[in-house]
Amino acid sequence: MSSIIRSVQAMDLLARKGPLGVRAVAQQLKLPLGSVHRMLLDLAEAGVADRTPSGEWELSFRLLEITGLQLERIELPRLFRPFAETIAAKTGETVNLNALHGREGVCIDKVRGNEGMQLDWRIGSRGPLNQGGAGKAMLAFMDETEREQVYATPMSAATPYTITDPERLRDEIGRTRERGYSIDDQEVVVGVYCVAVPILDRMGRSVGAISVTGPSPKAAGPAVLPIVAMLQDACRHVSHRLGYSGRWPGELPVAAERLAG
Repeated sequence: MSSIIRSVQAMDLLARKGPLGVRAVAQQLKLPLGSVHRMLLDLAEAGVADRTPSGEWELSFRLLEITGLQLERIELPRLFRPFAETIAAKTGETVNLNALHGREGVCIDKVRGNEGMQLDWRIGSRGPLNQGGAGKAMLAFMDETEREQVYATPMSAATPYTITDPERLRDEIGRTRERGYSIDDQEVVVGVYCVAVPILDRMGRSVGAISVTGPSPKAAGPAVLPIVAMLQDACRHVSHRLGYSGRWPGELPVAAERLAG
């Protein structure tokens, strides 16, 4: 039996019957006492198990956090679809749902528009956070320490317009945080533009982004605000369903909301 299977069995046992002592876990799983003790220490080092004041073992909140993240990811497409279909119909361009996974963005759902030229990411496609609107929207609202780690790592370019200089990217992310949306000016595919807004969890950290992508030029300013307003409405709704209750970043003036309506 592999150590992974043993660990899963131990977590299942603690979830159903914990807290338990090492001897009780070993007896239930029919495993050597020494092996179980080492396994529980490994689980504790990973933040998955904790010792109680009386010396017994129980699951920690880390496992709940991992499960919560997975549930949020499963929930996102269902919440995204009604908004995406409306936005795609109004703009004629593709609406993408991206999830944050480590230092990459992953496309987990999309609704195609009816324009001829589209940035047609396959479901499951990944991309670095310095490339494209969704990546930068997610990067802008990550934990500051994690953002700095991205700036400190060598960055790849998809086109001549991709930002790979750390200081330029830091400035761009600062502007994105201030206005609440990001712009992709041909950074992934030449001739394709994007605007994106982040999805926030209950702690105000990005877990994803919704973007509108297509051939129409997009730049920060009044012309793009009708699309941004629709994205803000979608992302605000999804974020609130995920538990976020704070002030929405870079909230648009009421006039911009009316333009989108």
